[in-house]
Amino acid sequence: MAVDTSLSERKLTILKAIIQNYLETGEPVGSRTLSKYTDLNLSSATIRNEMADLEDLGYIFQPHTSAGRIPSDKGYRLYVDMLMEEKEQEIAKRESAMLEKTDKVEKVLQQAARVLATNTNYATMVSSPINNRNTLKFIQLSQVDAEQIVAGLIVLAGTDLSAGRILGCGAAISASLLQSVTYASRMYPQITEPLPLFIPLIISIVVCVAFSLLNGFGVAKLHMHAFIISLGTQLIAYGVLCLYIDSQAGGAQPIATLDPEYIEFVNGELFGEIPHLVIFFVIAAIVMWFVWNKTTLGKNMFAIGGNKEAAAVSGVNVTKSIMLIYVVAGILYGVAAFLEAGRVQSVTTQTGLNYELDAMSGCVIGGVSFSGGVGTIGGILIGVITLQVINYSLYYLQINPYLQYIIKGVIIILAVAIDVRKYIAKK
Repeated sequence: MAVDTSLSERKLTILKAIIQNYLETGEPVGSRTLSKYTDLNLSSATIRNEMADLEDLGYIFQPHTSAGRIPSDKGYRLYVDMLMEEKEQEIAKRESAMLEKTDKVEKVLQQAARVLATNTNYATMVSSPINNRNTLKFIQLSQVDAEQIVAGLIVLAGTDLSAGRILGCGAAISASLLQSVTYASRMYPQITEPLPLFIPLIISIVVCVAFSLLNGFGVAKLHMHAFIISLGTQLIAYGVLCLYIDSQAGGAQPIATLDPEYIEFVNGELFGEIPHLVIFFVIAAIVMWFVWNKTTLGKNMFAIGGNKEAAAVSGVNVTKSIMLIYVVAGILYGVAAFLEAGRVQSVTTQTGLNYELDAMSGCVIGGVSFSGGVGTIGGILIGVITLQVINYSLYYLQINPYLQYIIKGVIIILAVAIDVRKYIAKK
């Protein structure tokens, strides 16, 4: 795709500034931001007019009313074309400079040969040096359809179907290591003293990160779709969970009767009013808000989810970023598994079943787009709280548990359908 010659230099500069700012921040870009970001010395009103023209041409769009603009696929393609054109011009200048130097060398060699022939009365031949090494490598940019953009988190345009089963494995390990030492049928009778809580927590995180890295390797290195690799990991994690629970001396049975200190740590209340789980929830939200909005990893996550090719061209190490994102996901799975075991106080092979569905429902309700590159921590919190209100409402209304699954399924379908319609409208 050649650069659109119908666009003025000012429009191209504004479009480039929008894309660069969006890749850096992950947030929609407004005219006021651009007036500070660019050196055009234009008013916000002028920039808004130019942005309106770019929006009419399909290069940018508004994710929602009163928001700034974000690049469309067409805008990203034009941006990449501009980068390639700049690179080609740079290469052409270097080639021209090299040719000039080559001509000078040939003239010097010709003169040297002439002087030698004159002074020695012998035929003289001087050959120029031959470079057998390649100085430039072939560079190719291939178009990738939206369906082929893979990642492990929804913001990265992917889904992790293994989250629930991975959590179940971490919960089983945490519960088995933190059973009360007075319990006769505990899984590890050789543990005669209560373990420090941080040891099972670390082990749970390590196990969950290992499973999550399996997903990350499949997505980042093998270029598998997140849906497929996480489906396989889900089965592996479930098999490991069943084998682990079945390895007890008495055979398969719930891992229960946990250490009272562990139960109090998870289910206790601060000042007798604020549940510890709420505090853990707030801490996790703050940490992830910081990661999403204030770190390079968070910015790269949105960039990859929005357009993986554009992110790669902009200098983002896509493979490394995806692997790191899966590591972060594994750490969160491990912490959640540790807390879940203490919350329910009994772990079975069914622990973690369909947890990923609730997670995806909460995210989609909170505005995280399955098309990738869109989402906020605040929106996710609202989505999770809304989903929990729905769950508890159904419970207190004594709705049939089987009917609750149907209602949750309808919510997921409606949320995804609305998201898809918004994505189609943007295109």
